[in-house]
Amino acid sequence: MSHVDTEVRPSNFIRNIIDEDLKSGKHSQVHTRFPPEPNGYLHIGHAKSICLNFGIAKDYQGQCNLRFDDTNPEKEDINYVNSIQEDVRWLGFEWSGDIRYSSNYFEQLHQYAVELITKGLAYVCFLNGEQTREYRGSLKEPGKNSPYRDTSIEENLTLFEKMRKGEFKEGECALRAKIDMASPFMCMRDPIIYRIRFAHHHQTGDKWCIYPMYDFTHCVSDAIENITHSICTLEFQDNRRLYDWVLDHLDDFKIPDRTRQYEFSRLNLEYTLMSKRKLNDLVVRKLVTGWDDPRMPTIAGLRRRGYTAASIREFCSRIGVTKQDNLVEVGMLDACIREELNEHAPRAMAVLRPIKVVIENYSNTETETIIAAAHPNNETMGTRELTFGRELFIDVADFKEEANKHFKRLVLGKEVRLRNAYIIKADRCDKDADGNITTVYCTYDADTLGKNPADGRKVKGVIHWVEASTAKPAEFRLYERLFTNVNPAAFETVDEVLNPNSLTVVKGLVEPSLGNASAEKTYQFEREGYFCADSKDSSAEHLVFNLTVPLRDTFA
Repeated sequence: MSHVDTEVRPSNFIRNIIDEDLKSGKHSQVHTRFPPEPNGYLHIGHAKSICLNFGIAKDYQGQCNLRFDDTNPEKEDINYVNSIQEDVRWLGFEWSGDIRYSSNYFEQLHQYAVELITKGLAYVCFLNGEQTREYRGSLKEPGKNSPYRDTSIEENLTLFEKMRKGEFKEGECALRAKIDMASPFMCMRDPIIYRIRFAHHHQTGDKWCIYPMYDFTHCVSDAIENITHSICTLEFQDNRRLYDWVLDHLDDFKIPDRTRQYEFSRLNLEYTLMSKRKLNDLVVRKLVTGWDDPRMPTIAGLRRRGYTAASIREFCSRIGVTKQDNLVEVGMLDACIREELNEHAPRAMAVLRPIKVVIENYSNTETETIIAAAHPNNETMGTRELTFGRELFIDVADFKEEANKHFKRLVLGKEVRLRNAYIIKADRCDKDADGNITTVYCTYDADTLGKNPADGRKVKGVIHWVEASTAKPAEFRLYERLFTNVNPAAFETVDEVLNPNSLTVVKGLVEPSLGNASAEKTYQFEREGYFCADSKDSSAEHLVFNLTVPLRDTFA
């Protein structure tokens, strides 16, 4: 398919490269891939890569593969495979053709390894791990050749076949590429390309006991799939030399338009870990409830917390694609979800820390129905019904016995408007034995429903409420940052920067329209924040709402 479009797209250095490749005729169609390792859930950093790879394929009318680089069976799991598929689809993307697995190419990868041995470019090495590190040298000192480096081609072929047949123990030997032990790039100092693992694989079962290393697998898989632009993050910049070396020395890929690797800066987000290994440690030690804990930066966690796919795509668009490492303000992500929810989230009322209000001049036998807009600026979202009666609940923070003029809520002897309802005046209150206010007794102005007082007096404060007999009990989970430090990855152990207040649970009430709130549907609880029904724990019998984000950036 030719490159034809008139839509204005964000420009970046990768798109500039693609534009030039299409213009020169080097490629007639763009073909990218998203190649996660199925050893954990995807996080917000992966979302950036997903949006980049799938977005480029979409914009250039090309293709994007979803390929699992599944070469480490000890740490991989089919549950991770399934969660990754779900995340990609939820973000709004679809891959080209069937799902690919690097394990689909294990037989070909083995044959390519044999080709390197046959060309004298790979050898079986019996140095143990400690010896291999010692022989590799350092950044200041060159490495030295393994004593097994000059083993004959015939013997190496025999030894590699024995590795495949399981005739050696794990760690006893490995297949290494023969490149340059004096290279200034550590990845080129005879890297291991195959190792022995007696582990069950989620795709191939027990067929193999040798597994190719990621750096060998990745470039060959790209080439097999005819990927035109292999886009990865900057930590693989030095590894591009190994990527090119492997393909340059395999006969099938000695073509001028073969795949090339391009690197961009990974997403580093304030107060956030971006290491699957460290995130997995939080899960294993039960410092969070799982990979989809709403405090986690995983796509599943963000989704459960109420973030939308559109807000994450917008965030990835705003931070852009560069080669410059930086630490992105977490407020940018919050701003994206606030902007979307302010426009699209229906309104509702919830009282998180209730105290009772009794309107003494209202009927003690009747209630009335009040029609309120679902959204103040979008009539197409319709209306909702609120019940108003003699007994209500308001938030404890919305009442004081005495307050200065800056407190625009309910005060003894003063008036306030109930959202979508009447003006009330606080007359007196009851307290418990500890001095905590339990009930506020009020009177209401019956002529102020939806209008200002007839006598012209001004009432500036507005508070939210729920009616006592129809309100639904609910649990509210209030989230803060999981870490107290802007860069938790800089600490040897994250335990010292874990936020003890990252989750607070309170019990309150919501208006009856939320009795059947859909999982992950987000609402603006007026004057409280944006909340969504929890996808795991919420039900009609036990409502649970997660705080997505406050109405404004209170964390800063």
